[in-house]
Amino acid sequence: MKLGKTAWAFLAIGLFVIVVAGLFLAYYEHDREQIRLQQELFSTQELLAKYSPEELSSRQEEVENQLARTESELEAAKANLRQSIESIEATDTIFAAARASNVEVLRVKSLGTPASKVLEEGLTLTFLSLSVEVEGDIPDLVNFVVELNGKFPGGAIESVEIIVPEAVEGEEEEELRPSAKVQLSIHTYEGD
Repeated sequence: MKLGKTAWAFLAIGLFVIVVAGLFLAYYEHDREQIRLQQELFSTQELLAKYSPEELSSRQEEVENQLARTESELEAAKANLRQSIESIEATDTIFAAARASNVEVLRVKSLGTPASKVLEEGLTLTFLSLSVEVEGDIPDLVNFVVELNGKFPGGAIESVEIIVPEAVEGEEEEELRPSAKVQLSIHTYEGD
């Protein structure tokens, strides 16, 4: 099939219209994107105009200081939590020693917050001082002190006071149970 001059002219005009329409659409999309970017640039410039470089620098310093305070508070909270866990573990050990010795724990009291100390060798130790009051028979109280000493190999019993009440006429024997006050210091290693 052979095309005549008229057909070729219509075909050329059709292709020309298609190419022109494609170029027009591409130009239109390019123009819309350029307008959108100009609007975005304008709004960003307005936003930047509100702040001077000094204000931005000041704000950056303020945020950095706040971050440093927050990190410091986080470290303090971690240390406090670690010390609370150590205190809870020590209390659990004290109650286990009391059960094993057949004595009743009346009171466990921390004598201040745990403190850290760096030794000459570079080791960091935490010291936790506790006061424990127990009640029971005298042999059981002695067993409790021995048991407690064995439970804390990194600790030291600072003092033991055994109190044996004297019987007074009219009081029942069960009310007059011997008791002991034990002061101990527990040392734990804070390794990496």
